[in-house]
Amino acid sequence: MRLILILMVVVLISPIIYAFLPKQLFSSIDPAEWRPRQIEIDLKDHPKAPLIQYGYDLITKTPELIGPLAEEKMQFAGNHLTCKSCHLKAGTKPGAGSFVGVSNRFPQFRGRENKIGTLEERIQGCMERSMNGTALPEGGLEIQGMIAYMKWLSEDVPDALVDRYKGYSKVELPEIKADTVLGKKIFMANCIECHKEDGQGEKNVAGTLYAYPPLWGPDSFNHGAGMNRVITAAEFIKGNMPYEKATIDEPYLSDEEAYHVAAYINSFPRPLKSNPEADFPNKKLKPVSTPYGPWTDRFSAEQHKYGPFQPIMEYYQKEYGIKKTK
Repeated sequence: MRLILILMVVVLISPIIYAFLPKQLFSSIDPAEWRPRQIEIDLKDHPKAPLIQYGYDLITKTPELIGPLAEEKMQFAGNHLTCKSCHLKAGTKPGAGSFVGVSNRFPQFRGRENKIGTLEERIQGCMERSMNGTALPEGGLEIQGMIAYMKWLSEDVPDALVDRYKGYSKVELPEIKADTVLGKKIFMANCIECHKEDGQGEKNVAGTLYAYPPLWGPDSFNHGAGMNRVITAAEFIKGNMPYEKATIDEPYLSDEEAYHVAAYINSFPRPLKSNPEADFPNKKLKPVSTPYGPWTDRFSAEQHKYGPFQPIMEYYQKEYGIKKTK
């Protein structure tokens, strides 16, 4: 009798337990056959389809909907980049700041704010830095749409693929200062077909959105963006550039080539974010490749920008017990 009661309880509560556990634990999807969701194929009759579609549109048509090409009251992005300029394939390409799985990692601690932050706050940071603009209305339809799209992409991701879609490629940093002269040679040989010799990219046939974005100058990300750090830019470049040639599995440039190209790209002027000194309230948590001060070490601004970064990392490990990788 007791055994029967136990079995009945298990049967009754199993659906409740299942509802609160990650779906990946029960996924029968073969990781080798899985792919990120695609708006054109997979959205269809989803109950939040209009909101998810709006989020996708914001990611892919940013200047037209919330940027310089939008009506004045909707101009929050300050440049003509789209979110997919960095989050390639609308956030579905591994090694390119993918949105696949991103909503499952929030809330999370972020050193730039020195607190546990939400996904909404992370998006606002991108608006103020990568998009060189201002924050979107808190809790507004735009934020809701972007988050709905990211959550949709984050559902039913096989556990075996979660790390693959997180962040960028890993780069083994050369123990030398990044060389902008060498970076220019690599850039001219591999990057000018899309980004042009002046680094200002190329717009689409309609002349509204960038087919290939500018890498510096007034219409690019500002100096507070993560991509303005040589290490972060090198990680992105290694797994994605030249475009449509490099992948996270088969990079086109070597680690050292990506490192030098990142330095060249970030040697040019770009918009300045206001109040950058407020970033990283705990300065010990500042990435070693953050190119603007203040810092809590004795290294020069030039070394923080171009390296070599290993001595800075060793200093923080020795003085503060903090292990840094970027």
